[in-house]
Amino acid sequence: MKPPHTHNVYYDPASVAGKAPPINDETDILIVGAGPAGLAAALTAAGQGLRVTLVDENPVPLETMGEEVPLHFGGRMGAAVGNRNSVLQTLLDVRPEIAEALDAGVDVRLGTAAWGLFAQQRTTAWIEGAIAGLADEQNAYLLRFKQVIVAAGRRDMGLAFDGWHRPGVMGVSAAQRLATVYEALDCQRAVLIGSDTQALASAHALVGKGVQIVAIIEQAGRVSGDPALLNLLIEQGAQVLTGHVIREAAGDAFGVKRITAVAVDTAGRPVGRALIDIDCDTVLLGVAAIPAIELIEAAGCTTSFQADRGGHVADTDAAQRTSLPFILTAGDCAGVWASKSLDDSIARREGRIAARTALAALGVEIARIELAPTPDEPACDITAHRTAWVRASTVHAQNEPFVCLCEEVTANEILGQQPPRYLDWTPADPALKNGLQNDSPHPDVTKRLTRACMGPCQGRRCREQVATLLGIGADVSVENIALASFRPPVRPLSLQQIGQIEETPQMRNRWDAWFDMPSQWTPFWLCTGQQTVARHPQQTTPPHSEG
Repeated sequence: MKPPHTHNVYYDPASVAGKAPPINDETDILIVGAGPAGLAAALTAAGQGLRVTLVDENPVPLETMGEEVPLHFGGRMGAAVGNRNSVLQTLLDVRPEIAEALDAGVDVRLGTAAWGLFAQQRTTAWIEGAIAGLADEQNAYLLRFKQVIVAAGRRDMGLAFDGWHRPGVMGVSAAQRLATVYEALDCQRAVLIGSDTQALASAHALVGKGVQIVAIIEQAGRVSGDPALLNLLIEQGAQVLTGHVIREAAGDAFGVKRITAVAVDTAGRPVGRALIDIDCDTVLLGVAAIPAIELIEAAGCTTSFQADRGGHVADTDAAQRTSLPFILTAGDCAGVWASKSLDDSIARREGRIAARTALAALGVEIARIELAPTPDEPACDITAHRTAWVRASTVHAQNEPFVCLCEEVTANEILGQQPPRYLDWTPADPALKNGLQNDSPHPDVTKRLTRACMGPCQGRRCREQVATLLGIGADVSVENIALASFRPPVRPLSLQQIGQIEETPQMRNRWDAWFDMPSQWTPFWLCTGQQTVARHPQQTTPPHSEG
């Protein structure tokens, strides 16, 4: 019996066409992130007769923090993070503008993460308009929006060295958030790795919360950050070791107890046998502040490496618009530079610009739009600086630390494109191996071959390291190496949460086509009589078209 057809055009009942999922809610302007930029955007957009929704994933569930998402928390979360009500009150006290936004009529949703932005493009043409995937602690759902402002902040570049897997090795931005927003940082004596202005500013904030910064370690010959901040930390007891890296973070299963530092030459190799031991309970990674662009990137916005904005960021115009004009960006995810880290009025200015751009796009008459701030000139060549850190700490490590902690992948395995050890396989042809390593290296190829960047943290600890290692292996500047791609969901979702997303009856009717069933990769008209893994009744005729 021939499959159903009209004028020789076949309709696949397993197609997603015409089967858009139900949308739970709608808004005019969605703002992701309730930091300085996001709050400024919300207050600017409020009171214009439009629906404004502000979401912020804080307080982040403890289980998500344990996966090192959204920041590298390093197991240094104090017991207070378990009391969600207490953390929520602390968050409201620290950010009083949240209450102002509520009073102004903004729909504020705290503890709500944005796990995807879905624009109506070729791959999602079956969805009407632009959709955001949101999730609170229990549920995941979809919200339709007209304009979105992403103010997702920044995170810290990971750096592999012996012992960096131990609890207590964490991002300096994560430490600052735990200390200042959650009041739940379990840390007394910390060593700071890196010395740019962002790292020094975060370390200084930690001192105000009772943390002792005992040492600042910088592989370069000089500190690159703000001299005034550096002097303050020195006055408060910090020892400065330039031309050094951490040789090892020693301790036990409960965390770091001390670090050993070693001097390195300009090629990153250890110099001499003299080692410096420093007692501490925490190592703060401040090598580089990375704009958090995963949500923007996964939505399909174009990105590029811009040294004056701290690395890979979305390509934006003077009105904070990305390549998808209904997606705007503001704050640290739009770029990180020294003066912006010292003065949050710059991020607020970006938030106001983005809000006015969104309002204008929705027909609100705007009298004046501020000019976008101009980034500082970088204090150093950030590509060479990050490469030097990875070469000295990771390539020249005394052992072979895992660069990707989730999937346990070493630097040599990344450079050699070595498949996971449990497969017990190596490329038989040396030419193939060399070609994989040196011919236009791309982290997505490395991801598929080695599983680096495929763990629960979704590459947040290793993405920049992998790109840097590939650049070292191919003798290519980091700015010319793409980053491993993000795909939604960009935040971990439990099966319980995913189960809250509704399906249309048409989707449920052919649910087997959405999974790894025998019919998934075969045209439906050739699957007649084939029984699925789910033990569907045997079919003797092709399924009817659903339009």
